[in-house]
Amino acid sequence: MKTYEAIVIGSSAGGMYALKNLIEGLKSGFRIPLIIVQHLSPHSENYLAHFLDQLGILQVKEADEREKIKQGYAYIAPPNFHLLIEADQTFSLTVEEKVNYARPSIDVLFETAASVYRERLIGIILTGANHDGANGVKVIKAHGGFTMAQNPATAESDIMPKAAIATGKIDKILDISEISDFLNSLNNS
Repeated sequence: MKTYEAIVIGSSAGGMYALKNLIEGLKSGFRIPLIIVQHLSPHSENYLAHFLDQLGILQVKEADEREKIKQGYAYIAPPNFHLLIEADQTFSLTVEEKVNYARPSIDVLFETAASVYRERLIGIILTGANHDGANGVKVIKAHGGFTMAQNPATAESDIMPKAAIATGKIDKILDISEISDFLNSLNNS
């Protein structure tokens, strides 16, 4: 079975609870780093990272400039910054123009992660009310990565997973609990 080195996740409307359920479904000792863009208000504090960290499954924190990506962590893009992954597997934060009306942008994260991790990357699109991430899943597939989308019927807002699915580049469509189970199976192999 293929070894994956990173998982990128994009969510928007309804994402806080989708992320909570996904992370709660991971087994203790889950090692593959999660790198998450959740669309937030530009003035948000780091509540989401604190909220998810309290679950105790993974160490959850906001990503910092030039921080090295480590196993056993979940990283959240800071509000109002695009989160990019550099060739040396560190983070870069930018305030460039919004993409799909969003900063942070899921597409920006997915595209930069795809160029670094290539076939060792998983991209996951969860609930959301825009098309951010659809282009990113195409780029992940073009680099040989694996893509998933939340089952739109179970999403608080089905627009984002439907847009990703419409690209024809999604490998699996799963409910949140099934996504967690699938990730757990990869972590143990």
